[in-house]
Order: sequence, then C-alpha cells, then structure tokens
Amino acid sequence: MLIAVWRFLVVSAFTLFSMSVATAHVTVWPKTSVLGTYEKYTVRVPTEGNIATTSIELEIPANATFISIGAAVGHTYELRKSDGRVVAIVWSMQINPGEFAEFAFIARNPKDGTELIWKAVQRFADGTSTQWNGAAGDKRPASITILGGGNSEHSH
Repeated sequence: MLIAVWRFLVVSAFTLFSMSVATAHVTVWPKTSVLGTYEKYTVRVPTEGNIATTSIELEIPANATFISIGAAVGHTYELRKSDGRVVAIVWSMQINPGEFAEFAFIARNPKDGTELIWKAVQRFADGTSTQWNGAAGDKRPASITILGGGNSEHSH
C-alpha cells in the first residue's frame, strides 16, 4: 500500500511539473504602458520540455518604434529591418531546460491605440520551433501590452 501511495505521489508531481512547463511561454513586460512614451521592454524566454532554446525572434509591432537594444551579455542579437525600420529582433543563446533568459530593448509606444501585440518564434536545438502568435487564451498566445493614458512607473 505504501509503495502504491508513493508511486501515485511521484506520478502526480511529475504530471504537475510537466503541465507547468508546457504552459510557460514567451512574454514581454511590462503588461501595461503609456501611449506615446519610451518604454524599456523585457522579453522573458523560458525553455519548455527537454530541448534547449537556441534563439527567440520577436516581431516589433507596426505601431511601435524600436529605439535601442540592451547590451549583449552571454548572447548575440540581430536586428531585422525593412525599409529602414527595425521589424524584428533575433536573440541567440543556449537556454537549457528548466532555465529562462531575459532580453531588453527600448521602444516608443504609439500615440494612439489600445495594445501592442508581440509575436515571437522560439527555436530549439533539435531544429523545431514554437510560434507564440495566437490570440489571448490560445494554446500559444502572443504577448500583449495594454496601452493607456497616464503615468507608468516603467516609462522613460
């Protein structure tokens, strides 16, 4: 009986751990910001499953303007441009299972609108990738920053 209880507890703990890893996703912080201001955004990238993350590509929303990127420490980055505008940032770094990394940049928020939708592609060491571009509530949602008036403690 004791062995059966122990086995149940181990299987339950493993299942809960697996579910928490599977629901982790790429997010952009802060979750709220002020219209028309300069904001430091931080991209948080956890590694899911047993395969290391090798890169993350973040699409800069068309209504936001990229300003600058945080200094590269332990990673590299590439700015992707179209017609002179930065449209995406690709950070490359090995992020092992159970680890996460954060990458920072500054952007100017639009003067109008209600949100910024941050679409991302997370690439793994085995050549697979995950698209984080779904709607809120989706299995793989894009990160969203809600925009409003007033002051933000994160604004610059």
